[in-house]
This record gives sequence, C-alpha cells and structure tokens, in this order.
Amino acid sequence: MAIINHLLRSTLRSQSVAHEYVILAPFLSRLQSTQASPHREDSGFKGHDMLAPFTTGWQCTNENPLVIERSKGSYVYDSNGRKYLDSLAGLWCTSLGGNEPRLVAAATKQLNTLPFYHSYWNHTTKPSLDLAKELLEMFTARKMGKVFFTNSGSEANDTQVKLVRYYNNALGRPKKKKFIACSKAFHGSTLIAASLTGLTDLHHKFDIPAPSVLHTDCPHFWRYHLPGETEEEFSTRLAKNLEDLILKEGPETIAAFIAEPVMGAGGAILPPTTYFEKIQAVLKKYDILFIADEVMCAFGRLGAMFGCDKYNIKPDLVSLAKALSSAYIPIGAVLVSPEISDVIHSQSDKLGSFSHGFTYSGHPTACAVALETLKIYKERNIVEQVKRISPRFQVGIKAFSDSPIIGEIRGTGLVSGTDFVDNKSPNDPFPPEWGVGAYFVAECRKNGLIVRPGGDTITMAPPFIISPQEVDELISIYGKALKATEERVRKLKAQK
Repeated sequence: MAIINHLLRSTLRSQSVAHEYVILAPFLSRLQSTQASPHREDSGFKGHDMLAPFTTGWQCTNENPLVIERSKGSYVYDSNGRKYLDSLAGLWCTSLGGNEPRLVAAATKQLNTLPFYHSYWNHTTKPSLDLAKELLEMFTARKMGKVFFTNSGSEANDTQVKLVRYYNNALGRPKKKKFIACSKAFHGSTLIAASLTGLTDLHHKFDIPAPSVLHTDCPHFWRYHLPGETEEEFSTRLAKNLEDLILKEGPETIAAFIAEPVMGAGGAILPPTTYFEKIQAVLKKYDILFIADEVMCAFGRLGAMFGCDKYNIKPDLVSLAKALSSAYIPIGAVLVSPEISDVIHSQSDKLGSFSHGFTYSGHPTACAVALETLKIYKERNIVEQVKRISPRFQVGIKAFSDSPIIGEIRGTGLVSGTDFVDNKSPNDPFPPEWGVGAYFVAECRKNGLIVRPGGDTITMAPPFIISPQEVDELISIYGKALKATEERVRKLKAQK
C-alpha cells in the first residue's frame, strides 16, 4: 500500500503526463529495486548528472532511474537483470529489435572505412548518395525529387518549416508563412517542432507555440464526435473547420498543413473515414502545402510501407526518422517534391548557396546502417510480416474493450491505444489523483512489460519482429494489469 500511495502522490505532483515516465519514475524505480535479484546490488545513480528529458527534477534527485543495460529481440534488460517485453520498441523506433547483427556489422564496416565526412559544399559520401536514391525509389505515394538528411524527426520537421519559408520567399509570397497542425499531434521538441506539436505540455514556460503556428481539430472520432455523427460526417465537419480557419487567417498567409497519418504520442489516433481525402481537397483549393510526418508510421508499422500509402495521402514534403535505421544510429530525412526542390535550387543559384544543414547531415555511418535496415525490410518483406502478426495483436488487445474502465481500444498494424475512462464515456474521466493510467503501467512493468503512459491513455507499438508467442505474452500481461487496475478502481470508488 505504501508503494501505491507513493504512486498516487507522484500523480498529483506531476502536471505533465503527456510524455514518457513522468508520473511513474519514482514508483517504478522502487518496484525495480524490490523485485531485483537478491544477489544484485541496486544500480544507484540517484541524483545523477543528466538533465533528463521529460523528467522532473525531484525524480532525478530522489529516485534511482531505470537503467537499461542490454537488449535482445523484443526484450530489454535492466541493470538488476530484470527482463521486460518492450511493447514500445524503444520510442516507436527499434523496428528490428535490440540485437540485429547485420546493423551492427554495417556500422562497424563503415566506421572502419570512413567514420565521418560532411555533406557541405557538394562534398559527400557514397552511403549518403545511395540512401537518398533508395528512399526516393521506396516512396511511391507520389514522385519526390530530393532528400535532405537530418539527425532526428524533430530536426526534420524543423527543416520543413525553413524549406517552406524559403520556397515561398523564392516565389514572391512573403506573407504565406503560417503553419497549421492538429491538436494532440506530436512533431518533435525543437523550438518550431514543439510549436507544431499540439500537446500543450511541450509549450508550458517555453514561450511557444510560435505565433506563426496554428492548431486545428484533433481527428479523434470517439472522443470528439457529436451525438449521432458518423465518421464521415465528423471528417466533413473537421474539414469545414479547417477551411474556416484558413479563411479567417487569410489563405494568402497559410503556407502548409502538417499531420501524422496515425497520431502517435497523442494516443495512437487513427484518422476517421474520408478524413485525409477531405483535408487534402481543402488544402488544394487554397494552394497550401501538405507535410506528411511519417516519423512514427513509416517503413511498415501500419501494415503499409508508408502511412501515405495506407491513407492515399499525396504530400508535398515528408518527414522520416525512427525506423529509418531501426534507431541503431540517429538519422532523419526530409523528402522534397520536385516542384519545391526545383524552386530551392533556383533560389540558391541566385543567393549563392542553400544555407541550411547540420554537421551530421548524411552522416556516412548512420546512412550505412539505414541502408542495411531498408535492405532487411525488403528481404524479409517486413510489410507482409507486420500484416501477418498485427491481427493477433489487434484482436488480442481489443478483446478487453468491454472492461468497465476502458472507453476505447483502437489501433492498426503494430500500434495500439487504450483510453481509461469512467462509464465508458470520453466525457467522464477518472479523477487525476486516482492515477488509473499510471497504476496500469506500473502493473505492466511489475509483470515484465513496458508500455507508454500518457495520463489515462496507454499506447503500444512493438517491434516489427515480435513473434506470435511474444504477442501472446504481451496480451496476457496486459490482461493481468487490467484486472488489477479494475480492482483498484473498484476500491477507490468504494472509498468515495
């Protein structure tokens, strides 16, 4: 009971629950210690020297972090020897699991040949050139013209804003600079990427979003539809709201709309029927670019090579990262349509240079690993592999939909979201101090499963290589954690 009380106090003390383990770190680190082998010392590191992302200061000071030491396949192991099935694939990214030898070999070979060279001033490396060619060939939703390399999805989306500004300035449209994103979308944590992000926790006290960024409706049908409204009617209303926002601001001021095919960090939110069809029609009407943020969705997670393929999206620009290298080495990329890249080339000729880039743009070792990753996807037909395993995953998790504390379980491919609410209604959230989502996540961890907390929304996105037996294990632990959480809610209700 002391551990549970500590968990609930942690919930109250933390105002930011949209990301990672903000609520859970203190409870889970104690849990880790109590369940560690009696022959192993606790890992320590309380009061460590990192300024830790999405973590509160008191957690770093007062609690030991969960230290992951090694990985194998779909599992990770902490410094006390405990084994966890990682249902989040790191952060939606270790698509090929934790010990793919071909990726290690690709990195080692490149490090022994040419560990680094830059891509400035028309200098570059063969892995960079080969990867750009491969990405343009792989992306078939529409023809793309060029690839710009970054080190992360945040940098890719930050770059998107600069490219669009550069493009519109070249066309003599200096007012066309505003960007529209969706509420609850996640596009990164750099200044502009966090501004595009529709999760307000990333804005607090950072003086963002930037004034050039606007937000429109979150396309979560279950949570936001009107009584009696069908999915298609919901999509029609959201498209109309987007058009109204464009007209209010002035179409001549709106540069681009950015969206994830499936919203990841916002809660694994799938687009409702005809949503992207209707949104794209509005954008085309007012000459507004579409940026597809494929950072989480690309390379097979949704049961298609790209989310754009699955939802018939014809983007002008695309952001990639995460599964591009199975996260073995940081790398991101921007795919640029020929229409935009031609204008950028023309403008750079006039100015004398296209003055944007990063020291590590097209890092040869990262590109070599990414090339091998894409080669594995093709050889193992990773899209078909995800299609084969995902029904077992989706059906198994959705079997718990009748739980009295679950409002919705949704998902596609290898991504799933669960919303905990009272009375199965999006309008009846549990009291925050009950920490229902946090309790569920803690029960999962206790039984050897890592899931992603976000208040009372839980998401999962396991590696593409997860086996049928591992899916069954995941479902079994999910069920145990749900049963314990249901009992906890019953006790809390009885105490009211």
